[in-house]
Amino acid sequence: MSFPLLTATAALPAIGAIATAAVPAARRTVAKWLALLFSLATLVLAGIALARFEPGGARYQLTESHAWIEDFGVRYELGVDGIGLALMALTALLIPFVMLAGWHDADPLETTSSRWRPTQGFFALILMVEAMVILSFEATDVFLFYILFEAMLIPMYFLIGGFGDRAHTGSDENAAAQRSYAAVKFLLYNLVGGLIMLAAVIGLYVVAGTFSLSEIAEARASGSFSMATSTERWLFLGFFFAFAVKAPLWPLHTWLPNAMGEATSPVAVLITAVVDKVGTFAMLRFCLQLFPEASKWATPVIVVLALISIVYGALLAVGQRDIKRLIAYASISHFGFIILGIFAMTSQGQSGATLYMVNHGISTAALMLVAGFLITRRGSRLIADYGGVQKVAPILAGTFLIGGLATLSLPGLAPFVSEFLVLVGAFSAYPAAGIIATTGIVLAALYVLVLYQRTMTGPVKAEVQGMADLKVRELVVVLPLIALLLFLGVYPKPLTEIVNPAVQHTMSDVQKKDPQPEVEAAK
Repeated sequence: MSFPLLTATAALPAIGAIATAAVPAARRTVAKWLALLFSLATLVLAGIALARFEPGGARYQLTESHAWIEDFGVRYELGVDGIGLALMALTALLIPFVMLAGWHDADPLETTSSRWRPTQGFFALILMVEAMVILSFEATDVFLFYILFEAMLIPMYFLIGGFGDRAHTGSDENAAAQRSYAAVKFLLYNLVGGLIMLAAVIGLYVVAGTFSLSEIAEARASGSFSMATSTERWLFLGFFFAFAVKAPLWPLHTWLPNAMGEATSPVAVLITAVVDKVGTFAMLRFCLQLFPEASKWATPVIVVLALISIVYGALLAVGQRDIKRLIAYASISHFGFIILGIFAMTSQGQSGATLYMVNHGISTAALMLVAGFLITRRGSRLIADYGGVQKVAPILAGTFLIGGLATLSLPGLAPFVSEFLVLVGAFSAYPAAGIIATTGIVLAALYVLVLYQRTMTGPVKAEVQGMADLKVRELVVVLPLIALLLFLGVYPKPLTEIVNPAVQHTMSDVQKKDPQPEVEAAK
């Protein structure tokens, strides 16, 4: 038997979570380094998976298949295509930076009990989320994916509710209440979506007799399996609703600003750059592959919802007074672009959507983590409490600017390539949708540049006067992310080579071809 690389990549952070949680209360630094080492080892395994993947090979590679719950037809089946592999690598890449950025976020303010271990719990929960997210990108059994889709909510709930942002303007009691509200709202929204998906998962098994993606694909190709139109549409809606909540798509988005606002900045990155990608990834892997006709049937409505997300999220970002909530609403707008690219049903749109998932993860991580460093220094999330930061902390201001410029998809930075492909793909299929979506670009420039102007330029406020610039640990977090944004902005080929074959498989699933441009005959 060959080495189970995919299982090892997901199991390593899970083992690390257990080991980190078991570290004695007084050895917080040991727990941090142990968690970081496990995350780096996971990154190495993800790199090996990237090296072993053959872009022109089989659709799902590095596969594993074992009997699990035989009475119900559930198998432990793993495999990655280019899309899943890219997102798995993104997750493994971001987790070490998340840990370094939150190095002191869970240190207890007071030593009230020798048994109280918030630091160990914080890092163990991050590793557990990593394990579940990576495994969800690898799962090719629908039931296995569903279990992971729901289970990752538990550690995220505790990360949001138990380790909130300490830069809160209200009292400690009010801060705790806000964290609790955000965590419960996150959990309830996603649980409702998951329960609806569970009904659809059961329905799929009743119709198909299996949870295996490969078996369903083989049966469909041989003509031995088909679904009634109404059945396929209902099952599609059950799956899509859960993924739209996770994504998040308007109007199911309202949990995100609360969760990102109340969580620590590293956990906010974990939410929007890692966990939420499971929703958009699942639209490609499950909705389009399992329910191709229903996906095409629902496309017009989904495109409209994506456009609303783009414009609505950007407009609300413009009006925000809270830095972290501004980034949250910007992410809602960006997820609208991703979903628009997926359901444009063109190769450019879907390639752009997948690149957008990766590039958005890197750019949002860069911007949110630098914002977190800024907020920690000042002790406030309000934009109005800042001014003139670039004069006292020029490196912090410069990295903040680059993160912001990546967020507005400046040419030369990685998100530009993905956003351009999404717009090209959308315009070729739905010209009106492409035109409307471009308003999101204009609004992004507005909210990013206004944010920078109000916080970094102008007279130096008294509270900002003694602000320290970025330290070595913080530079280690930010500079590699900026380097990636620059590299993928000018040379996205390493990503596109991995992603494009998987996109062609998805296009084949829905039996769509790119629209041919209309060229008038020469007179």
